[in-house]
Amino acid sequence: MTQNHYDTIVVGGGIAGLTSAAYLSRAGQKVLLIEKNKEYGGLVNTFTHNGFRFDAGVRALEDAGIIFPMLKDLGISLDVVKSPVSLGIENEIIHIDSTSGLVKYRLLLINLFPDSENEIDKVLRIIRKIMKHMDVLYGIENPVFKDLKNDRRYIFSTLLPWLPKFIFTVGKINRMNVPVEDFLADIVKNRSLRDMIAQHFFKNTPAFFALSYFSLYLDYFYPAGGVGKLSEALRNKIDELGGNLLNETKIEKVIPEKKQVIDQNNIIYQYDNLVWAADLKTFYRIASTDGLAPETETRFEQSKSNMLQNRGTDSVFSLFLEIDEPLDSFRDIAHGHFFYTPSGQGLGKTHRGELSDLLADFQNLSKEQVLSWLDRFIRLNTFEISIPGLKDPQMAPPGKTGMIISVLAEYDLFKKIREAGWLDEFIPEVEKRMIEVISNSVYPVIKNKITAHFSFSPLSIENRTGSSEGAIVGWAFVKSMPVVNKIQISDRSVLTPLPSVFQAGQWAYSPAGVPMSILTGKMAADKILKK
Repeated sequence: MTQNHYDTIVVGGGIAGLTSAAYLSRAGQKVLLIEKNKEYGGLVNTFTHNGFRFDAGVRALEDAGIIFPMLKDLGISLDVVKSPVSLGIENEIIHIDSTSGLVKYRLLLINLFPDSENEIDKVLRIIRKIMKHMDVLYGIENPVFKDLKNDRRYIFSTLLPWLPKFIFTVGKINRMNVPVEDFLADIVKNRSLRDMIAQHFFKNTPAFFALSYFSLYLDYFYPAGGVGKLSEALRNKIDELGGNLLNETKIEKVIPEKKQVIDQNNIIYQYDNLVWAADLKTFYRIASTDGLAPETETRFEQSKSNMLQNRGTDSVFSLFLEIDEPLDSFRDIAHGHFFYTPSGQGLGKTHRGELSDLLADFQNLSKEQVLSWLDRFIRLNTFEISIPGLKDPQMAPPGKTGMIISVLAEYDLFKKIREAGWLDEFIPEVEKRMIEVISNSVYPVIKNKITAHFSFSPLSIENRTGSSEGAIVGWAFVKSMPVVNKIQISDRSVLTPLPSVFQAGQWAYSPAGVPMSILTGKMAADKILKK
């Protein structure tokens, strides 16, 4: 059974796919966006539960010279507010409202680690340099979203003066493309101090990407109604521009030689161009090489091998709390976006070394041994806490508060526990420990006030988004990167070995995030329109 023929089919209704479909529709193409879920947005999604509004994935957005120019270019109006960040360790909490937050951060660390003042100052000098690099990197509206043929003022007054600074900055960035753990180990001897700085980042995160976050904290904003409003605005723009949207449809086969994709009901969709804005490992598993030229097949198989031997980066475990306590009880403690570490001891080897040993010997371990490790993991961890109502009061019913608490989580651990048959027992144990740690430290106000709670594990993230290993920013940093990861050649990130097939989203470029997903979505559309 064959459906209509389309100029371009976009598979994946996350933020990258929505961006591609919007730009292709604006150009007059006949476009079909196919999404496997009922809702669009992927990890940029907001949902309602018992009258509370929660963000399913990202907790806030950073412009990075990309999001606002994209909205402006597409004529989309989005109500937003600033989303300031708080940082806390044990009983000390600081608020990052301006660049002076770095001074507060220094005092916070010195109070905890007075013997490491010189090392702290070295790290902060590096962070200040990175903040200057970030000012250059994201200091102008990204030219991908500008009409360079007609906007000569932008070219001569903004773009050309910026390019030499950009080239110089990229060189500096590339020299910091080493794991943040190794980078800090050469500067900071105190393991606990290193943990306080970096334990909430993914394993082997490049040092520049990790230490740039102090700059990004100042850039965070929040759409009124939740981060999902960004996805909703793009979806509405596609409708307005005459694009076609098809949800609850899963593509199960791609036949590049025939330019066809086939869904779960064996319906065939014909395309001239295909943008794959979903999980890349899935694409390479389901794409057929039948009928392709030998050299194309060879390139495809090489890319396939490279993709499948790598894996997604760390996932998260997110706990959602519905609390019978007004927002004012939380307002004076921390901002609505809060990174909190209950113990200054740090995770040490608990997250990496011990977890690796646990996974290697899992079949010989008892439940009690696994839960003993979990005790340490939760107690010593860093939590990303979001209270949507502190950003937009309409996100919670009157007199109540919704809270989201997340920690980095290892997909393989949850997978092994599911295979062992006690996942339904393990998840409540994780939830219980997270609630105990938070209620016994920074938020005692929530004790006996939680009316409902639920959680998303790496397995549920993988199931909902289709993201391999439940990854939330694409590829892990532990092996050679199977995609482009240098900003100066980012336009190549959307190319695939297959004719008329392009890729976009968090899997197309590394390190990823919402701005880069939007950028790759736009670049994929541009490649098609220039063909």
